[in-house]
Amino acid sequence: MHISADILKGITYKAYLCKKLEEYSLKEIDKALAKDGAFFLKVDDKNTFAVSRWVSAKRTRSYPYARIYDCMNFSGKIVTIIPVLKDEGRGDRDYLQWDTISLMSLLNIHIIIAYYSSASINKRHPTKITDQRFDIPFIRNQIKKLKDYKSSPLMWNMAQADHIVEIGKKALYAYEQISKQLGIKTHSKELAEKRLYKIMADRETFIRFSRDLAAKAQKRESMTTQPKEQVSGSKATITICNHLGGEYFLTADETEIDNRTLFLIEAKNSKRSKLPSEADIKDGLLKMTLFTSLENVRIDNKEYNKMPVLKLTAKNFKISELTLKEKNFLENLEAESRQNRFKVIINTQYLDEMEFD
Repeated sequence: MHISADILKGITYKAYLCKKLEEYSLKEIDKALAKDGAFFLKVDDKNTFAVSRWVSAKRTRSYPYARIYDCMNFSGKIVTIIPVLKDEGRGDRDYLQWDTISLMSLLNIHIIIAYYSSASINKRHPTKITDQRFDIPFIRNQIKKLKDYKSSPLMWNMAQADHIVEIGKKALYAYEQISKQLGIKTHSKELAEKRLYKIMADRETFIRFSRDLAAKAQKRESMTTQPKEQVSGSKATITICNHLGGEYFLTADETEIDNRTLFLIEAKNSKRSKLPSEADIKDGLLKMTLFTSLENVRIDNKEYNKMPVLKLTAKNFKISELTLKEKNFLENLEAESRQNRFKVIINTQYLDEMEFD
């Protein structure tokens, strides 16, 4: 199944489960990035940002959506730091794609495209590197520029994209130095440069090439079931167009149709715990921010009413065995779903029908 939809009015969403973020000064940003996935950054006496970081340029690693979710209720500038590429030595190398930039623009999040400048040998896998650290002076300089930036996140992010070639070269040079210092072989610099130039020659080429990759990834995901997922409906691809002229390629883990209502289901599963992890749930909630904002939802030009659903499955879930903390979490989750007009199902029961007394 393929679904088309629009987001024309922007995104309005109130989050209830954002964790309390630590605050750091700009001088402490190295410490902040090493310690926390999301934090408040006091740039000066008048400016504070909510900042999150990505471990890799790839969205499916280390729950970057969950980290962004924790910043969602902040009324000031929201910033996320993403490496232009990540090389771990032996194994895959991840590259930033245009769809990540456009998705962050849609969510009104400012991107800082950065690069890793230091790393350590992975003791468990001696042919790989770990503990990769960003170039802090570079990031600090970008933060200072953003402090005085007055235009929209979209315009900032487009300007960031214009410098991808330059930042990519810095990343490749840094990995070359890391390889020499640690004696760990990284991927071919020449092949990486070809890839960078292919996708970054100009903005339009970058957009076309990355969208092609995203569309292929969307198709692959729609045809597979991850081991952690428990799905009963049909997977579907979703192409979203927005008022900025962007296209976004997503998937729904499950879809079901009841008369003219289309249920768009994001599934999270736990085999051992009473509930999926908090990070997993927040990852799903960021999808809800998109699904709840959809307009003109269509299948083969036939329009449907949408009903976003966050489906949590857990083999060991029992209401009677929930701790007070877990009950409070679910009560806040139910309040969030009610406020933003989506449903939450735990195994086979709707959350708003459960009693936690």
